[in-house]
Amino acid sequence: MKNFDFAERLANLYEKISAEEVDALLITKTPNVTYFSGFRGDSSALFIGENFRKLITDARYTEQAQNEAKNFQIVKQEEGLHKKIVEELKASGCKKIGIEGLVMTVAQQDYILKNFEGVELKSIALDDLRQVKDAAEIFCIEKACEIADRAFEKILDFIKPDISEIDVAAELEYFMRKLGSERAAFTTIVASGWRGSLPHGIATDKKIQAGDFVTMDFGATFNGYHSDITRTICVGKASDDRKKIYNAVLAAQIYGLEVITAGKGGKDIDAAVRKNLEDAGYGKFFVHGLGHGVGLEIHEEPRLSKLSKTEKLLPNMIVTDEPGIYIENFGGVRIEDTVLVTNSAAQPLTRSPKHLIEL
Repeated sequence: MKNFDFAERLANLYEKISAEEVDALLITKTPNVTYFSGFRGDSSALFIGENFRKLITDARYTEQAQNEAKNFQIVKQEEGLHKKIVEELKASGCKKIGIEGLVMTVAQQDYILKNFEGVELKSIALDDLRQVKDAAEIFCIEKACEIADRAFEKILDFIKPDISEIDVAAELEYFMRKLGSERAAFTTIVASGWRGSLPHGIATDKKIQAGDFVTMDFGATFNGYHSDITRTICVGKASDDRKKIYNAVLAAQIYGLEVITAGKGGKDIDAAVRKNLEDAGYGKFFVHGLGHGVGLEIHEEPRLSKLSKTEKLLPNMIVTDEPGIYIENFGGVRIEDTVLVTNSAAQPLTRSPKHLIEL
């Protein structure tokens, strides 16, 4: 595995400090703390200026931080994170501080302003610096995808009538852990029969019945990076109307791989795949965006949706391609891959079979 390029990440961060015209940056969002420092604990912060780089954490993490955040001075707090943050802000001499306004609470901002007279806080977005993945990140996401693929192969031998959705979710997560996943990437979705109309139908004690579609949306975590895959299978033979719906989603998902290319905007990509389902007669049943970025967070930028702010994708972004059809009192189908953006067709990193599987 290649090492993460922290030198380049920090260089991009210093460019951001200059462009935003602030004296220093206070980073409190955990995935961004990890991205810029390598430290994987929580309840911590980075404070970065022209002549200093500090990681503020507590006694639970000081030894870990020394091993993981080689480019940072480790500052131990003992009386509260934000009290120590204020002390470090004052000691730095910096007056204009960039903060992550989308994640820092109003109460936290008020605390800093109340206890550091004259400081100016400016909200700055940093997530965009994580959108294009480097070689080490792609490797980690590929490993997470491989784990999820292998778990899907194993779960096919487990699913049968009268098995509960919770049992399927538990087995999937067990398989992934045994195969090397640090944890489930998110709360595993298993929705069978009529519950398939719930896009985020978290597993329940409902028993799977013969003839049910079973939608499984799950992912693994490797070295902090996630995978995201959805497959829908049928327990027993699928009826003709279920086959028709499945094939419409499959066609749209495969078309999505062709449309997701560097240079195209998130709204345009979503619209193209949405029209594909509309032409098949199912447009009103596709109720969410086509996809989202995947990395240190399971849902991150860029987005592929009606509300996307991404004007054009870039090579080595990683997103999902996940059209679905959801019909109340009937059920639903979703097929999803984690994919690598290239200058041509998107490259699926999840490779489990997508043809209709009838168990």
